[in-house]
Amino acid sequence: MVSTQKLNLPDRQKLQTICKAISVLDAILSQEWEYRYYSYNNKWADKEEFCEMRNDSGDQMLILFRQDGCVINGFAHEYQQQEKEKLTKDLPSIFNEFIFGEPVKTIGTTFCIWTTEAKNWQTGQIENYEDNSEGMLSIFDGNPQTYIDWATEYFDESGIPLETVKEIYNGKTLTKQMVLTIVEELEDWEQLEADLNEIGYPYNFN
Repeated sequence: MVSTQKLNLPDRQKLQTICKAISVLDAILSQEWEYRYYSYNNKWADKEEFCEMRNDSGDQMLILFRQDGCVINGFAHEYQQQEKEKLTKDLPSIFNEFIFGEPVKTIGTTFCIWTTEAKNWQTGQIENYEDNSEGMLSIFDGNPQTYIDWATEYFDESGIPLETVKEIYNGKTLTKQMVLTIVEELEDWEQLEADLNEIGYPYNFN
């Protein structure tokens, strides 16, 4: 289980690898961006990368990757928001612009987790209350089957091959053959190339 109560998240680099992998898989399963759950931008800002999770119900999770740390902002729309000052108590100042600026400010915060090079994952002052962090963070357990189980239901897509998903989790260069084990046909290869460039994931479609 991964949650704000049990901070057994992978390290920053491993988390970044998972975020890219699930964004690649979403880009294959849904070429229309608005229907994807996970997306990744490797040029969010200077020396900063960004992953976003959003669903159709108003829940969002925004993750900022920097060379010196990572911060996760979660917003679960059906859950009560605790005081943000408490949730972000002792937050390193390197994350202030992201957490207190836009788009996080408008979206809201029900949980906040961060790590720096010097320390493990941390939270601010949290109370024993439901924040849906377990449901939102469970995808980061590092198990490719977790993504398959989720995507099978979300995209109504059966037969997603475990071996290909494992290869993408391991950062293997994506080929057309790998893509076609996930979907029978891909409508727009140029769109997928653009998505992979934005994610920063290697591919070779020759």
